[in-house]
This record gives sequence, C-alpha cells and structure tokens, in this order.
Amino acid sequence: MIDEQTRKAGATDTTPLIVDVDGTLIRTDLLFEAALQLVATQPWNSWKLVTWLAGGKASLKKNLVDAVDPHIASMPLRAETLTAIETAKTAGRPVWLASASDHRWVEQIAARIGGVDGVMGSDGVTNLSGSNKAGALVERFGHKQFDYIGDHMVDMPVWDAARRPIVIAQSGGLERAVKRRFPDAEIIARPRTPIRPYFKAMRPYQWAKNALVFLPAIAGHSIGDLAVLLAAFMAFWAFSLAASSAYIINDLLDLPGDRDHHRKSKRPFAAADISIPRGILMAIGLMAAAIFIAALLPLEFLAILLGYVVLTLGYSLFLKRQMLVDVIILGGLYTIRVLGGIAATGEEKSQWLLMFCLFFFLSLAIVKRCSELVARRDAGKSSPPGRGYAINDLAMLLPLGAAAGYASVMVVMLYLSSPRMLSLYAHPLRMWLICPLLIYWISRALMLSNRGEMHDDPIIFALTDKVSWLTGVAAAVIIAIAI
Repeated sequence: MIDEQTRKAGATDTTPLIVDVDGTLIRTDLLFEAALQLVATQPWNSWKLVTWLAGGKASLKKNLVDAVDPHIASMPLRAETLTAIETAKTAGRPVWLASASDHRWVEQIAARIGGVDGVMGSDGVTNLSGSNKAGALVERFGHKQFDYIGDHMVDMPVWDAARRPIVIAQSGGLERAVKRRFPDAEIIARPRTPIRPYFKAMRPYQWAKNALVFLPAIAGHSIGDLAVLLAAFMAFWAFSLAASSAYIINDLLDLPGDRDHHRKSKRPFAAADISIPRGILMAIGLMAAAIFIAALLPLEFLAILLGYVVLTLGYSLFLKRQMLVDVIILGGLYTIRVLGGIAATGEEKSQWLLMFCLFFFLSLAIVKRCSELVARRDAGKSSPPGRGYAINDLAMLLPLGAAAGYASVMVVMLYLSSPRMLSLYAHPLRMWLICPLLIYWISRALMLSNRGEMHDDPIIFALTDKVSWLTGVAAAVIIAIAI
C-alpha cells in the first residue's frame, strides 16, 4: 500500500505524487463529457467537433473549454485515488495533477479537491499525453523523481519515467501489461465488469410501456390469434430495444442534469459505472437490433418505429427544453406505440383508442413534470435548468394534467355509446364501471404528485403501487364480465 511504502522511504520522503485526471481522479473523461455537452446544448454547432479535431486533440480541447461548461463540480471522483492523495498530503509530499485535458479544466478539478500543489495540462498546442506528458514531468521533476498514478496504456511512457508506477487498472489487459513491464507496480483499483449497470442503463422496467402494442389486438378481441400475438411480441421487442437505445442517448446528453438529481445521479452513466464510449456502442447496437426486428414486420411498422426514433432523438436534443411541447411529445410517444401495434398486427385503426391514449398519456407526462418540480420545491432547489419550467408553474400544470386526464375519460364514455362498442361486448353497460376507476386513479395520481409522494416517473409508480394494481385488476374483471 502507498502508506506502507511511504513509511519505508522514511518521513523525509518528499517525492511528488503526480495524478492523472481522466479515468484516474475522476471516473469519467472530460473530453467526452464536453463533446456531449456541445451536442446537447448546441446541436447546431456539433459539426465543429470535426473541424476542431482536424487541428489536433489539444486544439479540440481548447475550443471545447471555450464553448461549453462540462459541470466539473458534479463529476464523480474515484475514492481510491482520493485516498492516495490524502495519504501523500499527510506524509508531507507535494501533489500535482497532470492531465491531457486542457489546463483550465485541470485547474477547476484541483480547486474542487483542494490541497493540490500544481497542475499541468494541454495548452491548445501540445496534447499532454503519453510521451509528451512523460517529457514534461521529467523536465520539471527529473527522471525517476516522481510517483505517478494513471489508468491507461497511454501512460506507459510516464510509468517508465516514474520512480513508482501506481495503477488504476481499467481492464484486466492493462493490469497484466503493467505487471509484465513493471513487476513492482502498485495496483490500487482493479477492473469491475458487472452486468447489472449495463442492464440498468437499458431501463428494462420502462419496457412495460411497450405493452401498448398489444392494446389494439386486445381491444379488437383478436389477441388469441397466434399470428397476431407473434406480431405483437415482435413489435414489443422492437420498441423495447429502440427505447433502450434512446434512453441511453438521453442519459448521455443529460449527464449534468442527472447528477443534480437525487435519484438520477445513481444512473450508470451519471455515476460513471459505464464509460461514455461503451454507452455510445450500446446505443448503436440496440438500435440496430430494433431495426432488424422491425424489418421482419410490415413496412408501415418499420416507418412508425423510425418515426418514433426520430421523435425521441428530437426530444433528447431540442424538444425536452420547450415548455409544454415536451409533455405533448411524451404523450405522443405513447400513442405512437399503439399505432405501431396496429401496423404490426393489421388491426383496424380505432380513432377512439388513439384519442384516449393521447389525452391519458398527456396527463401522465404532465404528472411527471409536476413530480419533478415538487421534488425540487421541497428540496429548496431552484427551477430545473434547461427544462422550460419554473417552480410556480405548478399552479397551472396540475389543472392541465387534470383536464387531460378527464378528457381521456370523456373519450371512453363516448366510445361506450358508439355502435362499435355494442358489436364487441355482450354486456356493454357493464363497461361503464371502468369510468369511475379511471377518474379515481387519475385524480389520485395528481393528488400524490402535488403532495410530493409520487415517483417522478408515473410508470414506475403504477408498477410498484398496490392501489394501481388493484385498480387494474378491477378494470380487467369488468372487461371480462362485459364480453
């Protein structure tokens, strides 16, 4: 351990401890974080990344520093590295940060952790990485006159020049390579590759929303047809994989906002349990799988799925920051799932069903926004950044949510009086019992949201709430006795 070796060297050991930043001190990478922030906040300037990169990595980083704020204050730090820094400081050793990131970012991180004696970073001309970093450190401290903590194969030249290599092993391959080259190297953190963060990043609990593709077949009483059921299952998985890809993209583009949230800060990308490059590869792979499945269904379904993907990306990049537009889009995304189910199964398009979904899910989207605002209000926080809403908008949003919810009940009541309804149910009058159930559930959701007792995602609330389950079971019983 570092403290044991320090004692062996004697209390007078003043050898500097040099600490890398990206992946070593912070659990993420500043370059990727800043690039994502440019795409998220200035999508019209995303093309500049290519031109900046053409001038070299140092130029790219300099331009990103000038263009965006990566929100360094909220980035997760690596506990093992902080312990090493505190041990060195306690022993009276100077601590420096040396990073390939722009020196202005490195200075912000040094100010955040405190007690840092100096920083070195890229300057817009020289990218301080690999042999460039090794040369700069040797010039300042001397060959074998410093210890160095790093986390990447590019750090090999620096460890060559260091007195003692200290390693954050991001992979088993790196650990083996370091041990072959530096048998006395100290590994203070080893790779962890649990599956759970990757599964969590896909948000499988959100797949419940995609059960809406079964709704047309259920409403049309053709769910017992095996061909229809198979098509609906394929549509379900296509939407689920596409949605997971979209969730990953949304999480990557909203890292600062998630880290400022009491629950979302634990998401895999916000907590840096999964690296940004791996997240991008996950999103591409999931989307490719979704399109492959969709290609096996009617062409209309593929077009609807692609429209869903485009609208979801538009929401992540632009629309989620537009007041009221965001909730209308969220409600529309639910309705698109129903349209996808119609296209996949060949069921007859029902205007009643589509109107109900539009109003009902608009109400849920508004409840979602209200819950987020109430949580910030109760925590004493200001209005959420980049969302288009203020805390005092609750006075308008809650009535709007109620209006949309009750409008969906009105659609159901009109449908219950239609000729189509009379042809599908042997006892149509019994179906009217569903209306008070809907009124109760919608009203209760709004009340709980206003009290701050509603989960900020109504779908999770519905899946974990006993009253919601009982309401759903009661509705299923009513439908069964009405057929």
